[in-house]
Amino acid sequence: MTWNQDPIYVSGMLCMIVLLSVWLAKFKGWKTIGTPILVILIAAIAANIDIIPTATNGNPIYTGVFLYLAPMGIFIALLEVDLKSLKKAGGPILFMFGIGGLGTIIGVLVAWFLVKPATEIGDMANAIAGMYTGTYIGGSINFNAVALSYHVNENADLYAASTVVDNLIGTPWIIATLILPKYLQTLFPRKKLLPTGNEVQKLKKEESVSIPGLAAILGLALLAMAFSKLVFQFFPQIPEIITLTTVALILAQLQFIKKLSGTHTIGFFLILLFLATIGTLCDLNTLSGLGELAGTLILFVTLIIVVHGIVIFGIGALLKIDWDVIAVASQANVGGNTTALASAESLNRPDLLIPGVLVGSLGNALGTYAGFFIAGMLG
Repeated sequence: MTWNQDPIYVSGMLCMIVLLSVWLAKFKGWKTIGTPILVILIAAIAANIDIIPTATNGNPIYTGVFLYLAPMGIFIALLEVDLKSLKKAGGPILFMFGIGGLGTIIGVLVAWFLVKPATEIGDMANAIAGMYTGTYIGGSINFNAVALSYHVNENADLYAASTVVDNLIGTPWIIATLILPKYLQTLFPRKKLLPTGNEVQKLKKEESVSIPGLAAILGLALLAMAFSKLVFQFFPQIPEIITLTTVALILAQLQFIKKLSGTHTIGFFLILLFLATIGTLCDLNTLSGLGELAGTLILFVTLIIVVHGIVIFGIGALLKIDWDVIAVASQANVGGNTTALASAESLNRPDLLIPGVLVGSLGNALGTYAGFFIAGMLG
């Protein structure tokens, strides 16, 4: 094991990247970029200049972030949300999520006929198209479901290339959806679907964290995750994230949970660690060694994302939908429920936390079906 692969060192560096990003975001200029974008960019740079390992090289810390810290972050962040907010944002975000999914399918078909990936990829081109359809409707769970079914994972170079390109092109779109709403709102103002009266919630920027509060928050999160795994063992048709989200929503309505201090601080910190790990997936070295295959995949995926963006923001603009709602719905498509939640947090829209996670979870189911449908149709 080389010095920069040590899990303890990697853990420390991820925390330092979050610290540096929060510090930079306090200054003029950097503040407009925002902490979540800075975390992704700094982690990507650090990984590509070998300060920390890229995620494609594998590291138990990155695995742990995806398996444990990301769902824990979702659970804790949801503890500060009132279900009343769903009344205002639930319908529009569900509609825009559907439009975004349709945009992804159109993008895959357009890219298929323009790029003709089968020329470079061969017989597995339809499976690759299905993988990208699935992942850009509901996140990477769908990507791997299609890949395993079509045995793409057994072709090491193709699987590595498709994974790296997914993150290399998908990550800039995460950044774009955090930037676009602010500028679009300035240029083309839209009425924000904010809760009114007593329903208004503000994300807490500063809060104290006590030992009893920390114990309660982490204890509840860990027990809820254990319960979700138990439910999944008996009812495998129910994804763990659905159970986890449901438990969080129920608890969030209880008065003693509302009084807990520290949910925003801890939840958002875990989400920032997740975003830093996303940054380490942008592995330029692996990509540069794959030649024409990488070029074909980059062009293919770029077209999918561009068409998805044009469709969801274009139709959203015509219907005068809240720009924040469009951005979170797009993130639920492209990145899944965790990045949708991070997007809602970054846009200071607590009313979109639940809708973002819920439609992201919906995408985990629908995206897989769509991925298999496209792979079968193009095969």
